[in-house]
Amino acid sequence: MTSTAVRKVGPVAVTDTPTVGGHVRNYISRVRGGDIGALPAVLGLVVLCTVFSIMRPSFLSAQNFANLFTQGAAVTLIAMGLVFVLLLGEIDLSAGFASGVCAAVLANIVTKAGLPWYVAVLAAVVTGLVIGLVLGFLVAKIGIPSFVVTLAAFLAFQGIVLLLISGGSNISIRDEVLVAIANRNLTPTLGWLFFAVLVGGYAALQLLRHRKRISRGLLADPFPVVLTRIGGLAVVLGLAVYILNLERSRNVLINSLKGVPIVVPIIAVLLIFWTFVLQRTSYGRHVYAVGGNREAARRAGINVDRIRISVFVICSTMAAIGGIVAASRANSVDPNTGGSNVLLYAVGAAVIGGTSLFGGKGRVLDAVLGGAVVAVIDNGMGLMGYEAGVKYVVTGVVLLLAASVDAFSRRRAAATGTR
Repeated sequence: MTSTAVRKVGPVAVTDTPTVGGHVRNYISRVRGGDIGALPAVLGLVVLCTVFSIMRPSFLSAQNFANLFTQGAAVTLIAMGLVFVLLLGEIDLSAGFASGVCAAVLANIVTKAGLPWYVAVLAAVVTGLVIGLVLGFLVAKIGIPSFVVTLAAFLAFQGIVLLLISGGSNISIRDEVLVAIANRNLTPTLGWLFFAVLVGGYAALQLLRHRKRISRGLLADPFPVVLTRIGGLAVVLGLAVYILNLERSRNVLINSLKGVPIVVPIIAVLLIFWTFVLQRTSYGRHVYAVGGNREAARRAGINVDRIRISVFVICSTMAAIGGIVAASRANSVDPNTGGSNVLLYAVGAAVIGGTSLFGGKGRVLDAVLGGAVVAVIDNGMGLMGYEAGVKYVVTGVVLLLAASVDAFSRRRAAATGTR
C-alpha cells in the first residue's frame, strides 16, 4: 500500500500524496516478493471461463451460470471451514463425510421424526459442532496428529452415515423450506436489493476505512484505487444479478425460472461474517499468530489449545451447513452424501484459492474463489462431454499447480525477507 507520509523540509511540513502509479508499483513489488494472494486463482478463473466459452458457447447461458452457483455451493461452504484448519497448518480429512453425517441427522429428524425444518437444521449444526469439539480435543489435548485423527473419523463417519440411513437406502426430503435452499431463487427485485446492500455496504466500509486512516496519518490507498475497487465490485455483481434475473425456463407458460439462487446470499453472509472474524477480531489475529509460529504465540499468552480446538469446531460446523445445502440440492440423503470427491474438491478449493498448506496465510475469500475454479472445471468439462476420470485428472493438476505456486511464493518471500 502507498502512504500519506508527512516529512519535514526545514520548518515546513510536506505531505507525500499517494498516487495510483505508486500503488501499482508497490503491488508489483509485493508480487515479485512472493505475496501473490489470490492472483493465480483469479487469472485461472478468467482463463478457464474464456476457454470454455469459446469451446461451448452454452457455458455463458443464464441457465448454466445459475447452475455454477448451486453446483459448487456445498463444496465452497465446506472449504470455508477448512480454511481455518489450514491456517494452523492442520488438516481435516473427515470434513466431507462429517457433512454427510449432519445431512443424515437432518433428514432423519425432518422426514422420519416429522419435526419442523428449523429443529432439523439446528440438530445438524449442533452435530457438526460436537464433531469438531471431539476432533479438536483429540488433536490439541491428546496430541494425536490431525491427519491420523481425521483419517480415522473419515472412515468412521462413512459407517455412521450408513447406520443413520439404514444401509444402502436413501431418505427423501420434502420440506419446502429445505428444498428451497438450493433449488429456489430470489425474486428479481430482491436480487437487486441484495446487490444494493452488498455494494453499498462495501462502499461505506471502504470509504470509512480510507477516511479514518487518512485522518490518523496512517498508510492509505490512493482514493482512485478505492473507487476502482468499489466500481469493480459493482460491475461484477451487477452483471451477475442481471444475468441471473434473465428468464431461464424453456417454457414460461408452465414455469418461470429467474432470479439469484437463494444459496448465494447464504454464502455471501457467511463469507462476510467469517471474514470479519478473521480480519477484525482478536480471535482472528490469534489464529494467524498460532498458524505463523505456535511457540511464539504461546509465549505471547495466547491459549494455543483453545485456538486449535476452535478451528476444528468451525470446520465441522461449516461442513454441517455444506451438508444441509447438499441434501437440499439432491432432495435426499444417501450413502454418497459428503463422500466421493467432496472432500478432495473442498481442500482443493481452499488451496487453489490461495490458502497455504503450511499455515499462517489464507482468507475465507480464498475458498469462494477456489470453489468457483473447481465448479467451472467440473461444469465446463461436463459440457464438453469429458468423462469423470478426465475431470479428476485436470482438477488434480490444477491443485498441484496451486500448491507449487504456494511453495514457490513462500520460498521467494523468505529469500526477499518479506515474511
